[in-house]
Amino acid sequence: MNMNRAREIAFFLLRVVSGLLFLQAGGMKIFDWFGGVPAQFGGHPTFLSQIWIGGVLEFYGGAAILLGLWTMPVAFILSGEMAVAYFQFHQPQGFWPIQNHGESAVFLCFIFLFFAAHGAGEWSVDAVLRRKRGK
Repeated sequence: MNMNRAREIAFFLLRVVSGLLFLQAGGMKIFDWFGGVPAQFGGHPTFLSQIWIGGVLEFYGGAAILLGLWTMPVAFILSGEMAVAYFQFHQPQGFWPIQNHGESAVFLCFIFLFFAAHGAGEWSVDAVLRRKRGK
């Protein structure tokens, strides 16, 4: 396998897996998937609360990232959401992400920032739309 093909596959897998993980996090918050938000963290969020809005961004944004649809603007918004989540909910619990359990928020923030800068890659809805517009 040539290196360009391996990069395309790795890029595709990173996008699909990060989108799927994010979609599931949003589904847990707004649709009570996997048991919903535990009571110790407030339980099911109320409609239009900050947690509920975050869940909507995570579910629909995760689906868009998974598909590679409007990837750059969606990923930019999701990167910002994760930065807010880290500084608002994790950072007050301790300085280092390993102390405050914010590793996934930091990691996803920078993954989404990467997609905001680089787009979805060749195996995406964005690429299909771009090819259609080019013809």
